[in-house]
Amino acid sequence: MDIVVLIGRILFVVIFLASAAGHLTQPKAMAGYAQSKGIPVPTFAVFASGIVMLLGGLSILLGIWPDLGALLLVIFLVPTALLMHSFWQESEPDARQNEMIQFNKDISLAGASLMLFAFFAATPTLGLTITGPLFIIV
Repeated sequence: MDIVVLIGRILFVVIFLASAAGHLTQPKAMAGYAQSKGIPVPTFAVFASGIVMLLGGLSILLGIWPDLGALLLVIFLVPTALLMHSFWQESEPDARQNEMIQFNKDISLAGASLMLFAFFAATPTLGLTITGPLFIIV
């Protein structure tokens, strides 16, 4: 079962590590999009969100306080869904549909991250982690 959990962790974090790389290597392009969504201090927001995704993704991947990494991703995903993908504000049908898809993706990933948090905190010895969880749920 440990190998299955490890494979799942690897597959789960691919999107976050790839996105973090984009945020950290192309901050100006990403900041322009954030600014168009009304995000204050967009360059800082892009950099900070890239760091959060990188830390959360690496934490889960490497198994170093993976429960904390999962919480970091929840903290990133929920505001991102609400602030960056507010489909209800779009009037053009294609843009509305695209933002709805991105909103639903972020909310679904937030739910999965929350489940991972509970999983890691409740089963500290499963999954070939380097450290145990930071939080313990009994």
